[in-house]
Amino acid sequence: METKFIHLHNHSEYSLLDGMLRITDIDGKPSSFLERLKKQGIPAVAMTDHGNMYGAISFYNNATKIGLKPIIGCELYITDGDRKNKSKDSNVKIGHLTALVRDNEGYQNLIEMLSIAFLEGFYYHPRVDFELIEKYHKGIIFLSGCLNSLLCQHILDNNFEKALETADRFKSICGKENFYIELMDHNLPDEKKVLRPLADIAQKLDLKLVATNDCHYEFKEDAFAHDVHICISTNAKLDDQKRMRMETEELYFKSQDEMIKLFSDFPDAIKNTVEIANMCNFKLEKGKIYLPEYKIPEEYLKSKGKIEDPQYEYLRDLCYDGLKKKFNEIPEEYSKRLDFELGVIRNMGFSSYFLIVMDFIKYAREHNVPVGPGRGSGAGALVSYALNITMVDPLKHNLLFERFLNPSRKSMPDLDIDFSDKGREVVVNYVREKYGHDNVTNIITYGNIMAKTAIKDVGRVLGFSAAEMNKLTKMMNDSNLASAMNNPEIKKIIDSNEKYKQLFDVALKVEGLKRQTGVHAAGKVITDKPVYKYVPLAQREGITTTQYDGEILTEMGLLKIDFLGLRTLSVIQDAVDEIKKSNNDFDLNKIPFDDEKTFDLLCEGRTTGVFQLESDGMKKLVKNLKPRVFSDISALVALYRPGPIEAGMLDSFVARKHGREKIVYDHPLLEDILKDTYGTIIYQEQVMEISKRLAGFSPSDADGLRKAMSKKIPEAMEKIRKQFIEGCEKNKISQKISTKIFDQMYKFAGYGFNKSHSVAYATVAYQTAYLKANYPLEFMVSLLSSEIGHNAIGSDQKENKMVTYLEESRDMGFDILGPDVNFSYPKFEIEDFNGKKAIRFGFTAIKNIGDSVAEEIVAEREKNGKYKSFNDFISRNNSKQLNKRVIESLAKAGAFDELFNENELTKTHKRTKAINMSNRDEKASILSYNTNLLFETEESKVLSEHEILKYEKDVLGFYLSGNPLLNYKKIIKMISSHTIKDIIDGKFEENLKVTLCGIITSTRPTKTKKNENMCRLEIEDLTESIGVTIFPRQFEPYKNAIVTDNIVVIDGNIKSSDFTDKKYEIIADRIYEVSDYIEKFSKSFIIFFEGKVLMGEDPKELKEIKRLLDAHKDTGGAKVYFVVSSMNGHSYTVETSIQLKVTKNILKKIKEVMGDNSWRIN
Repeated sequence: METKFIHLHNHSEYSLLDGMLRITDIDGKPSSFLERLKKQGIPAVAMTDHGNMYGAISFYNNATKIGLKPIIGCELYITDGDRKNKSKDSNVKIGHLTALVRDNEGYQNLIEMLSIAFLEGFYYHPRVDFELIEKYHKGIIFLSGCLNSLLCQHILDNNFEKALETADRFKSICGKENFYIELMDHNLPDEKKVLRPLADIAQKLDLKLVATNDCHYEFKEDAFAHDVHICISTNAKLDDQKRMRMETEELYFKSQDEMIKLFSDFPDAIKNTVEIANMCNFKLEKGKIYLPEYKIPEEYLKSKGKIEDPQYEYLRDLCYDGLKKKFNEIPEEYSKRLDFELGVIRNMGFSSYFLIVMDFIKYAREHNVPVGPGRGSGAGALVSYALNITMVDPLKHNLLFERFLNPSRKSMPDLDIDFSDKGREVVVNYVREKYGHDNVTNIITYGNIMAKTAIKDVGRVLGFSAAEMNKLTKMMNDSNLASAMNNPEIKKIIDSNEKYKQLFDVALKVEGLKRQTGVHAAGKVITDKPVYKYVPLAQREGITTTQYDGEILTEMGLLKIDFLGLRTLSVIQDAVDEIKKSNNDFDLNKIPFDDEKTFDLLCEGRTTGVFQLESDGMKKLVKNLKPRVFSDISALVALYRPGPIEAGMLDSFVARKHGREKIVYDHPLLEDILKDTYGTIIYQEQVMEISKRLAGFSPSDADGLRKAMSKKIPEAMEKIRKQFIEGCEKNKISQKISTKIFDQMYKFAGYGFNKSHSVAYATVAYQTAYLKANYPLEFMVSLLSSEIGHNAIGSDQKENKMVTYLEESRDMGFDILGPDVNFSYPKFEIEDFNGKKAIRFGFTAIKNIGDSVAEEIVAEREKNGKYKSFNDFISRNNSKQLNKRVIESLAKAGAFDELFNENELTKTHKRTKAINMSNRDEKASILSYNTNLLFETEESKVLSEHEILKYEKDVLGFYLSGNPLLNYKKIIKMISSHTIKDIIDGKFEENLKVTLCGIITSTRPTKTKKNENMCRLEIEDLTESIGVTIFPRQFEPYKNAIVTDNIVVIDGNIKSSDFTDKKYEIIADRIYEVSDYIEKFSKSFIIFFEGKVLMGEDPKELKEIKRLLDAHKDTGGAKVYFVVSSMNGHSYTVETSIQLKVTKNILKKIKEVMGDNSWRIN
């Protein structure tokens, strides 16, 4: 088919929540839209998204991949005023302008112009002005724009002369060969009005016309889905009268014939589209690396004289110096490995990469910012180890350099670095200062409309209720809608209801489209020139990012570094600092990796707080495995993932370690590779090593095998299988054996883990375990402090790690001392208390107490001595920071208790006084505080123990000084069939039915594979705690009782635990709040009397009891019995005719009348 027309104005999904033309399908391949164009013989297409180039490179890559010529462009926003003016000036117009990249110079100019539009011109939209057009117009073809163009706006304002003047301005700047008058016809009245005037302007100025269609979607029938898409963007519903809407359904990708017919009056406008497409010949340069220059010290350069490759020579010398410091005399195998790695690095041009990374890690260490021992495949490089980029010896752990870098790799190496969460920004700021703020930028991310979101968004627009959509999405277990629609339940709904059919039809069309932009949490791009010289920039809310994501940046040869924050590194450093107070020679890098105490701790599963090993499932695995060598820890990190768990690899690994399963090597060469993992293929590096040793693969081929196996590409696999078998034959390994080995590799490679990463993270795990085993107090104090600001005060949906770590500290024998204005510091601290070491609660762990307030309290105390009274504290800390809210929080946490040191005052009296004083009227408080008046609070009711505990929970997130269960001690004893401790200790058989009464300490709502709600919770009585699982059938009827801090009764069965580190858990059948349980299930209510009470002349108690019983009669209630103790020592049971509704209120009143031990329920 002869090409007579090319579409030059199109909006992809990167015109966020507006454009719907897909560049990439959900499967990551070029979109069916682009594929269709190619099949129809269309040779080229442009992409002109609104004010951005987000999708430019993805579009370029996918189009060229299928043989379609990509024309990169953008629909710019242009102001006829000053881009820097951001006032609402009614005389200034903002219009659209279509820009198409003609060549490489044009691409460069467009990315710079668009970057400046964001950085300097952003006002609702990123705006360019005529100054930028004049500066950056070369290499770009401009079309005058759509109905929102400056020209069209002037024409519609009946100002033809202004339109003509504006067009002439464009012509004089760009040249008439690079500026076309753009015609559109979507059957809109205003477009009809401007068509002829636009043609007249072209004629008067000798400019060419070009016809375009403002394409937003692929087919005409997609107009409705596009309307819904706009509603999603504007948070509107379809039936909203005043919502934004398109006034036409013609914004689809029209055929060549349709466009020719539409513009039959302007045949040149059609022909010129092909002319423009032929003029646009941008070729993206690939394969280049753009590393910033690392400045080598002048002294080094002077000492070396003239050298051919100073970056490489400096790198080489640093590496050898580094190894000499580690070994004194470098072993031969290390020299050989280093020379090999350096050769690859030099040939690939990456010398400065390693120097740059080494430099900022060196800076971090010199400025006391903890750095992780390694992360990812970079830990496999001896160069990294020699430069102290990593602290893991790759030869000792059999790590492979080619897993990280090899000649077949086409992109920059990727060294992700862990820094402590507190020090990460220090390093990022250093990099910004060193390389220039314009040369270091954040990296953009994109959020997609995923399956469930598509259903919820479209459902809201179409008028479905949130409840309907939640019910529907709960049925969806699949990652995409196409799969979900095969679910019989969902298919039935779609087939039987036209409204639901429409919902899924539209949702399918928006699923996977780009929804919003974000900022990569850790990634930075570093360049030798301003970043906008390489890629376009965007800016929102003061944060500058690239417009291309990390994957594209790497492909374009730019240096991308992930500066990751790891809180565990702060814990380790804080613990080391604490240890050094008493042992200044302690060096974490010199700890033994065969420490008996450490492995004892691991074998016993005491891994709470140990990096990577503290989840319930991991604790169970650690206890079963009983690691005694470091390689076992590395294997644990690699194995504890969904794939290996589902494949049964964990059980097999444990059984092989303990000799319960035989280890068989199909070839002697395999033993050396697999012996550390008991014959199991766990690591990707093992797959690579097998291919090298048995089949003679080169390092590059071995890495290619790893990639092919992990991606499971059939064609690639067959080719590699053949290569492997032929290679094995050369080494005299039979085809039968080589085929079996290859099949095993293929089976396990899908679950294979990066050994370099596993060893590096196992090192952190071991370090934390070592500290906990050998310096438990210092470690726990650091661990507790690390949770400040992260623990979930007031949340029932998240485990409160502070509580977990406090309980662990107590279990380890350490007393926890509450907050105290005379002893606490900002963080948790070690304190001498009653002749032994204890942990003192930190100020900043209290709600509303920030660092500055805490530091102020401590500074004043250290300067002028301990606080003598509440008023003394107030008068000495009278800054604006110490406001009423802060004082209330301190009081509720008990930090003032010991200032009320009158001997006759109990804890409840002290806390009551402190809270009442902190709650004074603000004006009276300020007057009293500032004048240092001594005042007394008016008499008020003393707070109950329960109220005090509730206040503690409010400001700490948990109960610190007591247990609310103590008030239910009697009820727990009456209701519970067993204590939790006896169950945990295994005193009863599995499947035994039990009834437990206790407090819910944590809840973890979750979902089944069928997407049904269920829950796991922890319940505690006065002896122990135990995990409880509530499956979906039980969850729905009892969910209202499942609330943290509720005191409940649970009926269920004892089962072996699958989700906690304890041997048993409870599978719940029923769960009630304790008051509901008593009311519902009490069969008999027994009141105990002494005989003399009944025989007395004025039995007041008996009369009051009778009045209470009469007031709470209930025909369906518990039968009431009197047990009377006679004066001769005998007891008599009297059955009454009364039936009673047993409530919390009546129990309280009977207790008030008769005493605590006067009743019992059965």
